[in-house]
Amino acid sequence: MYHQNIAKQLTYFSLILLLGSTVYSCKNVEDKKSPEPKVETKAEPTSKVDTPEGMVWVEKKTFLQGAKDTDNYAMPREKPAHWVTVDGFFMDITEVTNKQFKAFVAATNYITIAEREIDWEEMKKELPPNTPKPHDSILQPGSLIFNKDVNAVVNMENYGQWWTWKTGADWKHPDGPETTIEGKDDYPVVHVAYQDAIAYCEWANRRLPTEAEWESAAQGKNTNTIFTWGNDAAKLDANANTWQGVFPTSNDSEDGFEFISPVKSYPSNSIGLFDMAGNVWEITSDFFSVKYYSELDTSKPIVNPKGAATHFNPNNPYQVEHVMKGGSFLCHASYCASFRISAKMGVSVDSGSDHMGFRTVATPDMLTSKE
Repeated sequence: MYHQNIAKQLTYFSLILLLGSTVYSCKNVEDKKSPEPKVETKAEPTSKVDTPEGMVWVEKKTFLQGAKDTDNYAMPREKPAHWVTVDGFFMDITEVTNKQFKAFVAATNYITIAEREIDWEEMKKELPPNTPKPHDSILQPGSLIFNKDVNAVVNMENYGQWWTWKTGADWKHPDGPETTIEGKDDYPVVHVAYQDAIAYCEWANRRLPTEAEWESAAQGKNTNTIFTWGNDAAKLDANANTWQGVFPTSNDSEDGFEFISPVKSYPSNSIGLFDMAGNVWEITSDFFSVKYYSELDTSKPIVNPKGAATHFNPNNPYQVEHVMKGGSFLCHASYCASFRISAKMGVSVDSGSDHMGFRTVATPDMLTSKE
């Protein structure tokens, strides 16, 4: 999949783990239809629990999860579409911001994975057997950043051409050690891995959404649409921060943002959630398995699904991966088209980058049990 020199240099830093799951055929496969189940979808009352600041209530509903019939960009792992019912919950209006994450770190002295010294003995447990140890000068704390200087691409499958491992890149230094987040309190926090997001959730009395919850929220008041705003692909640029131009060499920035943007820079969906498409990928709690949908039993109602029982990604067999949703500022129709509700990728529990963040959810039970 990758040129050998790129693979040797970047495998250690989870490039394959973060991006390998995008390499699947976009060819349509035959959908196994499941009829819409007759499930009570009346929204639960929320009067007993006040909506937390910065969150909105996502009503209980039954909706079509996975790729829709008219979605020409759908990948096999998104099929077949199936009806699910998800109970109501509260969700953050935006991705967790630098300001919010800064408060968490100040209260707990938490150190993110990107800031920690790399333990080769631990790392090699999740790599192919007999993987040689890289030089100590390479095994330094850091994270993946998009190479903004790439001006030509030889092979679109060679992702190492536009990704670079940056020593010293972390949530406080998003483009490397010489950069800061000063003046960027309202930007999504990035360079956070699944484990970092879990730590934040434990502190905030929140949790990560399931993939089904995430899709329910992204649908808003809809139940069967491709995008967070409906089915009109022509409205993408007005509703999401994605790549405009020729990926990855030229970004026209017609929307005013060449790369990441502050939260709430684009319209919300129908229930008041911002950036559910584009800007940064969002981590969920579900294991990533390319077989999950195809192995689902759709003969009976599917209620509050928690995802696959275990992870499975033939491209990354040694890593535990979770689903991330929503796409990012790097998404383009010619590349991954992951600004669709059903789109998903896998990310390992210790991988971060400059285009991945998260948002949290809470249930009434979580909030009342804390009182």
